[in-house]
Amino acid sequence: MQPRDPLRIGNASGFYGDRFSAVREMLEDGPLDVLTGDYLAELTMLILGRGRMKDPGAGYASAFVRQMEESLGLAVENGTKIVTNAGGLNPAGLAAKLRELAERLGLEVSIAHVEGDDLLPRAGEFGFGRTPYGPPLTSNAYLGAWGIVECLNAGADVVVTGRVTDASLVIGPAAAHFGWARDDWDALAGATVAGHVLECGPQATGGNYAFFAEEIYNVKALGFPLAEIHADGSSVITKHPGTGGVVSTGTVTAQLLYEIQGHRYLGPDVTTRFDSIELAQDGRDRVRISGVRGEAPPDSLKVCNNHLGGVRNEVVFVLTGLDLEAKEKFVREQFEASLQRRPQRLEWSLIGRPDPEATDEAGASALLRGCARDADPAVVGRPFSAAAIELALASYPGFHLTAPPGNGSPFGVYLPAYVPNTVVVHTAVLPDGSRREIEPSITWGGGAGGTPVEEPPGAEAEPPGPPGPARTVPLGRVAGARSGDKGGDGNIGVWVDSEERWRWLHRTLTVERLRELLPDIGDLAVERHAFPRLRALNFVIEGVLQEGVSASTKFDPQGKGLGEWLRSRPIDIPESLL
Repeated sequence: MQPRDPLRIGNASGFYGDRFSAVREMLEDGPLDVLTGDYLAELTMLILGRGRMKDPGAGYASAFVRQMEESLGLAVENGTKIVTNAGGLNPAGLAAKLRELAERLGLEVSIAHVEGDDLLPRAGEFGFGRTPYGPPLTSNAYLGAWGIVECLNAGADVVVTGRVTDASLVIGPAAAHFGWARDDWDALAGATVAGHVLECGPQATGGNYAFFAEEIYNVKALGFPLAEIHADGSSVITKHPGTGGVVSTGTVTAQLLYEIQGHRYLGPDVTTRFDSIELAQDGRDRVRISGVRGEAPPDSLKVCNNHLGGVRNEVVFVLTGLDLEAKEKFVREQFEASLQRRPQRLEWSLIGRPDPEATDEAGASALLRGCARDADPAVVGRPFSAAAIELALASYPGFHLTAPPGNGSPFGVYLPAYVPNTVVVHTAVLPDGSRREIEPSITWGGGAGGTPVEEPPGAEAEPPGPPGPARTVPLGRVAGARSGDKGGDGNIGVWVDSEERWRWLHRTLTVERLRELLPDIGDLAVERHAFPRLRALNFVIEGVLQEGVSASTKFDPQGKGLGEWLRSRPIDIPESLL
């Protein structure tokens, strides 16, 4: 008998801190075969690492235990399996905690976990400590899906992992269900795309979507997404009926472009050709994903290393009314002169402009933010704050701060690395306690294989642009965008909704034009990648976020607003496209 088709996989968490009730809602609002939860990011690993310093038994997402206390019985009743990376730095500890919970609730639940990603005991072997920040606080390889497959094949109802790729939470259940081989590249790639769409939760159902629409932006909580995955790896992205938000080719495209790089999306299980993805609306709140092609993965695994970097602090001065430039210049110079020692990094941002017609004081004000970081807490801790406070009666007219400055907070530095996949001991710990080591995936070691994909056409192959006059309007009149962070790099995905607009966008939005529109980029290296099937471009801006979200002194340390800034910028657009 063939496995039933499709397999319904939902996601109930896009980050540690996402809507707590989503687990219960996803189990109550409709049928699911598998429910996943993605709790990990580079910053989360740092937070868990700091928690483990205080309590060696910590290191996992404790909120997940509370969610399971509320919903594990419902999952058992529905026959829904749970697969989550909430194990963080301690998947064995979380698995043990869940067994205690199941016993207390009187539930018969088979629980397994995946380990082997933690490379901290071997950090010296790989040279991870040879940095200005010393040895890492956390060091975790991104594992693939096959440990999850082994756990599910052994009868696990709940599978807990540490640092696996986000998409592995979906690839694993699909591969186990359909019996895919390790080299079923196209099917694995299709599941990778579905996993990438699901991983950030309601970003696929209208969350953070560039185009305002009444059915998305209202008070109703957005539903979390689910994928109906078929045996060939194709899928339909949808959500439970009656839940908030929208699933459209636009919302799915926005998530596909989120935090990616080029045409080849490298993973430990498969290299997915994002330039092969085809989307089609398949009814209300249903988007079909098909045509995805895969190749063998690289022979190395990415490693997330987090180092303790020091302390960061900030002060925000309020500048009200007249003489904005003079007030800004004066207080910056005055503040910096009063510092006992200059921080290793000090960045200033002016936020907003006073409106001379403002009807309240807030509208007549701007904010001047000074953010500093240093390895020495004495530099940017209390002395930094005191320097601002001491100016209170001796500075510009109208001096005040948004809040009393504090002592600062520790920051971490994210430094990615790579190791051969043969040196990582990827291990599935089955429900009966037995251990099964996972063989590394078949790799190509830098070449390519699998089904060939036609490369995107170059600009020279495009027909002439639409004739007629142009108008200078914001780019966002015709294009959507979504942006985010990959460590210290930022990425901006830009898409349009018609072939005519795509030909214009591909020809017009070059790297040089991007630099003109976003002068903050300066001379940083920028890569541009075209995705004709999605009518989209993706820009990767190296180092724009410095050394990652925790260490960055930028106003927007995760680059979440870069795309909307780009959409607001004026550009000449043919009137026939408006």
